[in-house]
Amino acid sequence: MNIGQASKASGVSAKMIRYYEQIKLIAPADRTEGNYRSFSDDEINQLQFIRRARSLGFSVEEIAHLLSLWSDRVRPNWEVKAIADGHVRALEAKVAEIRAMADTLRELSRGCADDERPDCPILADLASGVQPRREPAVSRGFQA
Repeated sequence: MNIGQASKASGVSAKMIRYYEQIKLIAPADRTEGNYRSFSDDEINQLQFIRRARSLGFSVEEIAHLLSLWSDRVRPNWEVKAIADGHVRALEAKVAEIRAMADTLRELSRGCADDERPDCPILADLASGVQPRREPAVSRGFQA
């Protein structure tokens, strides 16, 4: 398959395929006599793996590690599970941070009189540069 066909089959854009080659996430594709990339079914499967892992928010570094584990048929599952569990914790921390931001903005919005006066608690808060104190994720209703 050429890069366009590989892109369609894998759901990964040709630009990203080239990027993944450049950063060595995937091995460079074989080349035809005309110097066009040629992808095998195994390489398409690898691209699909990468696309799915990216859709779950894994970093390129994590994906590289997961790809190496995927190709290692004698590896223990605990290592894969540890990566996934660590990623879940990171996602939950991000969710807690986003909720804290929404709570802060909601509180600032409540303090806004929504009238013709120029005083604005939202702008005043942004101008203050003070970061609100964030509670740990556990106290915000998250359970590990």
